[in-house]
Amino acid sequence: MTEATQLLRQVHPTWFQEGRVTSQAFKPTAKDNNRLSVYNGDLISASQSWMHCTIELKNSSIGVIAVTLGECQIEQLDVEEDMDPFPEHASIKFEGLSNSEKESKAKSLRRYAVERDWLYLHSK
Repeated sequence: MTEATQLLRQVHPTWFQEGRVTSQAFKPTAKDNNRLSVYNGDLISASQSWMHCTIELKNSSIGVIAVTLGECQIEQLDVEEDMDPFPEHASIKFEGLSNSEKESKAKSLRRYAVERDWLYLHSK
């Protein structure tokens, strides 16, 4: 990965409210072990990641937004190409941060992604 690598994030329908993506899209929960699941955009396109998420994994997503590895570095968030549970998987690591730090970084990541706009938006 390079600084320009896009880290593709699926947007669950509950994270899209009043016409906007909420920062919850970038905030890991306790069940996530403080890691935010993303697709490595060097290995898969936004539309392919959406199909993988919704068809193969049977998860809900209305579309795909992204931050870059460089933006994560600006926010002092490590990114790991863990390739688990699938080859294109990566994790943005929020370990060791307080809840307020997680919230602040999630808002920053959301801002980067919203400025970039949707990379893929599913139309019914």
